[in-house]
Amino acid sequence: MSNTDLVLDFSSVSMADVALVGGKNASLGEMYQHLTDAGVRIPGGFAITAAAYRHVLDEAKAWTALEETFDGLDPDDVTDLSHRAARARRIVYDAGLPDDLRDQVLAGYRDLRERYGDDVRLAVRSSATAEDLPEASFAGQHDSYLDVAGEDGLLEAVRRCFASIFTDRGVHYRHRHGFDQLSVALSVGVMKMVRSDLASSGVMFTLDTESGFRDVVFLTASWGLGENVVQGAVDPDEFYVHKPTYEQGYRAVLRRRRGEKAIRMVAAGASGTRNEPTPEADQRRYCLSDDEVLELAGAAIAIERRYGRPMDIEWAKDGLDGATYIVQARPETATSQSATTLRRFVVDGSAEVLTAGRAVGDKVGTGRVRVIADPTHLAEFQPGEILVATTTTPDWEPVMKTAAAVVTDRGGRTCHAAIVARELGLPAVVGADGATTALADGAEVTVSCAEGETGRVYAGAVPFHVDEVDLSDLPRPRTRLMVNLGNPALAFHTAQVPNDGVGLARMEFIISEAIKVHPLALLHPERVTAPGDRTRIATILRDHADGASYFVERLAEGIGTIAAAFHPKPVVVRMSDFKTNEYASLVGGAAFEPAEENPMLGFRGASRYAHPAYEEGFALECRAMRRVREEMGLTNVVIMLPFVRRLDEADLVLARMAELGLERGKDGLEVYAMCEIPNNVVLVDEFAQRFDGLSIGSNDLTQLTLGVDRDSAAVAFDYDERDPGVKKMIRLAVEGCRRNGIHSGLCGQAPSDYPDMAEFLVELGIDSMSLNPDSVLRTTQTVLAAEARLAGPGT
Repeated sequence: MSNTDLVLDFSSVSMADVALVGGKNASLGEMYQHLTDAGVRIPGGFAITAAAYRHVLDEAKAWTALEETFDGLDPDDVTDLSHRAARARRIVYDAGLPDDLRDQVLAGYRDLRERYGDDVRLAVRSSATAEDLPEASFAGQHDSYLDVAGEDGLLEAVRRCFASIFTDRGVHYRHRHGFDQLSVALSVGVMKMVRSDLASSGVMFTLDTESGFRDVVFLTASWGLGENVVQGAVDPDEFYVHKPTYEQGYRAVLRRRRGEKAIRMVAAGASGTRNEPTPEADQRRYCLSDDEVLELAGAAIAIERRYGRPMDIEWAKDGLDGATYIVQARPETATSQSATTLRRFVVDGSAEVLTAGRAVGDKVGTGRVRVIADPTHLAEFQPGEILVATTTTPDWEPVMKTAAAVVTDRGGRTCHAAIVARELGLPAVVGADGATTALADGAEVTVSCAEGETGRVYAGAVPFHVDEVDLSDLPRPRTRLMVNLGNPALAFHTAQVPNDGVGLARMEFIISEAIKVHPLALLHPERVTAPGDRTRIATILRDHADGASYFVERLAEGIGTIAAAFHPKPVVVRMSDFKTNEYASLVGGAAFEPAEENPMLGFRGASRYAHPAYEEGFALECRAMRRVREEMGLTNVVIMLPFVRRLDEADLVLARMAELGLERGKDGLEVYAMCEIPNNVVLVDEFAQRFDGLSIGSNDLTQLTLGVDRDSAAVAFDYDERDPGVKKMIRLAVEGCRRNGIHSGLCGQAPSDYPDMAEFLVELGIDSMSLNPDSVLRTTQTVLAAEARLAGPGT
């Protein structure tokens, strides 16, 4: 054989060379050649080819022994598989390295020393020739070695990489995906070691890993070397960047979540690597700046554009030069292959929550718990059980494929357990701290990942069902069908339901769940009287510049996430509509809210916004809205004012908004009002002159038209949105909007609950209805039938 193809520099390989250098090395070469000019940094290095691997086995005459080793393999016999794989690894390792290959490897090493200095450290990574293909990811199946130094260290690492082609997990994975054990060869990549042990590293995807939503880059990060993130040993920081607005020139992090990052992996000289506790100060801060997140997102977008498909990318920041590098990129192999059928798991019951963590996927699974302390106990696992572990590694994959669900103490949504669970279609809850002690062996539990980004493990078998619909040919009605949504964690999933945007995004959900503190308590913590509340506020703000920046950041990211999920469709965001008792229940809120006998009719909605008692809080809300529109570039956001009682009140609030930089009509800003007070209907022509649309809140409009407290069980029998008087009010409102050329919509509960109410709205010619997500598909069919009936035969 020719010796010229045993070692190749990254500058001379591309994706056309997968058969020669494996997917990992081919991808590094592709990016090194074509994306460096676009600002994507790739460490220099070289590939030891698959031909070199075969040359090793040819020279050692090892093929026959390997064939005998795998003859009669039963991949489901974990013990037998382990014995055979160990024997195969020994055969490959003992084959050594022929002199010609050794010489070429050391020549490549000398080149790297000339480029980076004599003390350059190396990363030596395996790259299988069937690896990182779109239909099968071999990620993590073979070994890699970090912080390798010296000629002897490099040659030893290469031998160990070659031998790792027959890890237990690699043998099992190849069998599961239909690859012959000896047909897959191994290439080895040798590259400059990025000193992320002195900084940070992680993984990013060019889509949302749970929903498959394509318009974001999802990035995870932790201190030290990246193995902890991949293996799920840490709870990493998480960031989202919205791709469409990034490409329009906006530079803003869409959303972030700080992980605990309790340990970090660092280089340990000749002994390789080790984990150490992360200093508390570093646990409490993000390990990337916004500028670094955005730079990495730009690299991810460029890589995705080059490959033409969603990508799974590993990155590392060098603690010596401060730069970020891409160290691996492969096609994303699980979420991006979703079909056109929408399947939604819905939990129908409730039970005690035994533990909770980060949800992976959106499914539900029930089974009996099996806690596995370490890989030596894997043989005890029975198919259909719930696998519970501190973390998982690729060695666990043979049993994971038989599990009903997976729960781990540690890990984020890009850890090994999460990636494999997605590929296998399993529900998984990762980072559920204490799960291995909270869940008892043999106990029946239900693992739910169908309730947003928090995954829950319930005691017992909780009932659930699956809604399924083929989206490929579902027609769209003339009437715009939008969704009601307050929880940003559900936004990417909900956006996949056929829709025309968001008709009601509830700001108060974000305030109560993500902020938790009364806005005025954040601005004036000294006025908070409850000692416990003051302590909680101080704890929340200890890592933020001040209360105002904390409120604006959290609120903007929540609203921005919803707006990005549905971009460029309209997202109508209602400014805060808490009642005083609800505001008072926020942390510190009791010091700022009056006690009212009937908060439903009290100091709420627009009446608060320009009032001295809340004007500072409203200013924070407006700052957040400006950030969403101006810094994030999400100009699809429409602002809506709730409970606008009088025309003078409308004028006052609109003037105050203009002072705060939210002038109606400027930069395309539309402002709607809720139509939920009889005065809004009586004076519909006058209100229509002040707003771009009216959204009928049928819940409050029913309450005030019929004089029924909608929170009172005693008079619930008199509360009916279909009462003739209520329907007449709705008719007058819709006709008034049409007469004045503004948008008409309805965002109450009625059309979600009553098909005849949806038909009535179609007959009125309303522009849009905003529905609960779980009723959109059902109501779509009702609306399509009503529109066809109104159109008459032959249309």
